[in-house]
Amino acid sequence: MYTVKIRNSIMIAHSLKNAFFGPAQNLHGATFVVDVEFFRPNLTKENVVIDIAYAHEATSKVLKELNYKNLDDLPQFEGMLTTTEFMAKYIHDAIKENVKDVFEGKIKITLGETHNAWGSYSS
Repeated sequence: MYTVKIRNSIMIAHSLKNAFFGPAQNLHGATFVVDVEFFRPNLTKENVVIDIAYAHEATSKVLKELNYKNLDDLPQFEGMLTTTEFMAKYIHDAIKENVKDVFEGKIKITLGETHNAWGSYSS
């Protein structure tokens, strides 16, 4: 299996309105380090998994819609608990949609909340 991994980051605000989350029920900020991994069993005819510049562009397009935003104010997240794991899947699905014309394979998104806590989604 071949892999290309790129990295970006976003700063968001949100609240997790459920007693389960304790003080995180209140509005707070988070900076996510966003790792995007693209997997293919074989290289393309150009000997790549995906063009790295294209992967960065597609990822940046998705993240731009979230960066410096309060997720509580975005209509697509109304009534949702925008946990790290939930956001990993959301970002995954949006990137997968953006690259569908040039990439066939598995994508894994890992959001790093801190240096010792991550959440991921892949398919």
